[in-house]
Amino acid sequence: MRRRIGKVIPEHATIHEQSSRRLRAATLAAISLTCAACNREVEQVPPVRMVRTFTVEPPQRLEDSSFSGHIEAQDQVSLSFRISGRLAERNVGIGARVGEGETVARLDPENELNNLRSARAALIGAQGVLRKMENQHQRQSHLLERGVTTRADFEAVEQARTAALAQVAAAQASVRTAQDIVSFTTLKADAPGVVIGVGAEPAEVVAAGSMVVKLARREGRDAVFELSAEALQAIPADAPIHVALTSDLSARARGHVREVAPQADPITRTFRVRVGLSDPPASFRLGASVSGTIRGADISGIRIPAAALTRRGQDTGVWIVDPKTQAVSLRQIEVLSADPATALVGKGLALGDIIAAAGANQLKDGQIVRLAGVETPKVETR
Repeated sequence: MRRRIGKVIPEHATIHEQSSRRLRAATLAAISLTCAACNREVEQVPPVRMVRTFTVEPPQRLEDSSFSGHIEAQDQVSLSFRISGRLAERNVGIGARVGEGETVARLDPENELNNLRSARAALIGAQGVLRKMENQHQRQSHLLERGVTTRADFEAVEQARTAALAQVAAAQASVRTAQDIVSFTTLKADAPGVVIGVGAEPAEVVAAGSMVVKLARREGRDAVFELSAEALQAIPADAPIHVALTSDLSARARGHVREVAPQADPITRTFRVRVGLSDPPASFRLGASVSGTIRGADISGIRIPAAALTRRGQDTGVWIVDPKTQAVSLRQIEVLSADPATALVGKGLALGDIIAAAGANQLKDGQIVRLAGVETPKVETR
């Protein structure tokens, strides 16, 4: 038993107070752990976000889009000489038709022929030295067999014969090189085509690699258009393009985009688009003016707001809202074309799908959303 001033406290009362304090501390610790776990669970649950949605409606017919351009050869080549020299003759002019292997121009070959004559003379001299060394080698071989000459004299003749063989090989290579250079003075067409430009006249000195004749090969025709960035984004990659001759609308051909310039023209700020034509008529001459049309009926796809697109690495998708649970899930789609306002989707969507648009960039898979208003604007298929 302990004593306090003016009062006696039993020992069993002190033990009871200590047990009560321990119980209160354990209870407070358990409550703290429970609250911390609750906070973690609350933090792990994504917050409910408000989004604006759009519902895909039945398709509507879209208007045709047209643009003007001209006809060019699908494959053009600039023919040039491999060596420099004075142009002796040019056998073709603009508009001339040439065949494969036909000579179109020649350089003055006098200097090259002189080099060839010098190389051939050097070859004849080397061959004469070789014959002399061959005869000496044969005599020394017979003398060595009879023991008349020494091994040193025989080896010296053998080395001279080997050097003569090397000189002949070098002279032969020089002759072949000189022959090739002489052939470079003649410029031939590597394929049949039409001359669409010339870069030099006879008696001019031309540098190696400079264009002498520009040839448009006969295989294939392209319709070339200059399009703005907005018009280019509206063209699906696989959309068929109908091309008609401006002077004769009955002359028509179909094609697809074959090449798009990676950089805009510095003056017009437009991009050059080449459309490869399949079986163009004969009236599609080089340089002829044509008009290209993309028909809305030929384009199969669903138009959605561009704000609904979500990019994850190399993939593009949209958030689909489940009308029963209000949960969202990311679905991958194939985007045919896009502009700042709308996007044309080829695969991945169906009529009646509810798409999250405004606020879609903040969503997570399985997150519950609150709809700001289910709208059904004119989101169409074309």
